[in-house]
Amino acid sequence: MKLSLAPDPAPTPVNNTPTVLEGIVRQRCLSTTYNRTRMILAPHILYTRHGALYMDAAVVSREGMLPREEKMGTFKLDGLKDLTVLERAFSISGLYDASLDKYQGETLMAVEPDASAAAA
Repeated sequence: MKLSLAPDPAPTPVNNTPTVLEGIVRQRCLSTTYNRTRMILAPHILYTRHGALYMDAAVVSREGMLPREEKMGTFKLDGLKDLTVLERAFSISGLYDASLDKYQGETLMAVEPDASAAAA
């Protein structure tokens, strides 16, 4: 019997991209843990910044509580844990602005205003 003093291998990173893309395309909320906080998010756009993937999303709930005011947040995909698509639909937030400079040339997928009308 041999004991190893080598550290445990690093956990394999989870690819959250397909789940986020599904949430954006279908306009469905995502359930996740971000910075040890349970959240329900309405994903609006997936983009890159400095080679990393980010999602801007409206916060629907945090730890089961509704936010005091509507807010868009930026979430690094690597930080999203236990990510799942919910059947809960969302409407595009009035705070979302697809014309922001940070999205130009970096957008991979974004909600489209016509998508909710076409799904109805």
